[in-house]
Amino acid sequence: MRKILLSMLVAAPVLGFAQSFQVNLQGQKQIGMAGAGTGLALDEASVFFNPGAVSFLKKNGVQAGISPLFLKTAFRAAGSDVTEYNKSKLATPLEAYATFGSPEGKLRFGIGIYTPFGGAMHWDENWTGKFTVTSLDLQAIFVQPTVSYKLTDWLGIGAGFVYANGKVDLRRALPITRADGSSATAQLEGHSHNFGWNAGIFADAGSGLTFGITHRSKVDATVKDGDARFEVPDALRSTFPTTFNATLNLPATTSLGIGYKVSEQTTLALDVNWVQWHRYKTLAFDYDNNARIPDTESPRNYKDAGALRLGGQHEIDNKFVVRAGVGYAITPVREGYVTPEVPDADRWLLSAGLGYKPDERFQIDLSFLYENVKSRTETNLETNLSGTFKTAAYIPGISLSYKW
Repeated sequence: MRKILLSMLVAAPVLGFAQSFQVNLQGQKQIGMAGAGTGLALDEASVFFNPGAVSFLKKNGVQAGISPLFLKTAFRAAGSDVTEYNKSKLATPLEAYATFGSPEGKLRFGIGIYTPFGGAMHWDENWTGKFTVTSLDLQAIFVQPTVSYKLTDWLGIGAGFVYANGKVDLRRALPITRADGSSATAQLEGHSHNFGWNAGIFADAGSGLTFGITHRSKVDATVKDGDARFEVPDALRSTFPTTFNATLNLPATTSLGIGYKVSEQTTLALDVNWVQWHRYKTLAFDYDNNARIPDTESPRNYKDAGALRLGGQHEIDNKFVVRAGVGYAITPVREGYVTPEVPDADRWLLSAGLGYKPDERFQIDLSFLYENVKSRTETNLETNLSGTFKTAAYIPGISLSYKW
């Protein structure tokens, strides 16, 4: 029993967004172009995509948006002909930005609030993998004040300080039967408050060609005195932990971007992202009560992974803009480490978008992103959960912006 409980708990990511669930939903215009935007001075979302491009924005502005995320995952256990599905649960990544300062000057300021990691996964309480996870709700909200400076007419630099606020609620069943015949349950809930930074360089090479490079730092998400709740028979309750500490090493991301203005109406963008997942080697838990569960250190052994994003936009007239994009993202999860919290594999990205400007100051942007995650058959090395996962994500989005 002790071994079963131990293997089950160490398999749980305290802040499950480390399971390669990096949310790339930071600007509706960029989402409409498959997430490309590092090499463009497109709008206020440059605070996230490239702080160096903020000094090249032609107007100041504010914008706010949301991208409801619908995730559909299917699982078929090895040797079974029954397919199980996750419950419908809506995650709502948000973004808000503002830029300030004279557009004619060299110095500009900005602030961004966005969700770079997050998700929601809910399974039936009695599904095949109930001893690995039954539900996971997580969210990381970053707040980033930013400074951008135009060194020359063609070169700008910028940087932002990041305050990262995270929360998680992870639940699962335990292989212990309660008096009413139901399985005992475990819940891990906690918050983290940490810091990081985002910096970028933007260059306008002329003839419609622009370049950008950014680096978003690693963040060590630390949970202190998180709540560990175990619904077990009273006779066992005193032997289980009530709190835990853990640190999760979230990755740094380096992005290269190219923008090309084909004509006055048409712009193309290409982004290459490199995410340094290699630093996520282990997941360690420090419990306040080790009578039944000792402190643990569980291997993860992630690898660095990248993504390629190609998109474009075309101005139909002075009111309407259409956008489209395609991308491909490589999973960092090695063979043997796939989990049902966020089952991951290489994925294709397809996007579309529409912008509408009723006047020169106000704009509405819509986007839709479809992520087709490849089917993956695995046996987890720690939990021995074996089967095939297949996931698809459907993500509509909307933002409102005002410029002056």
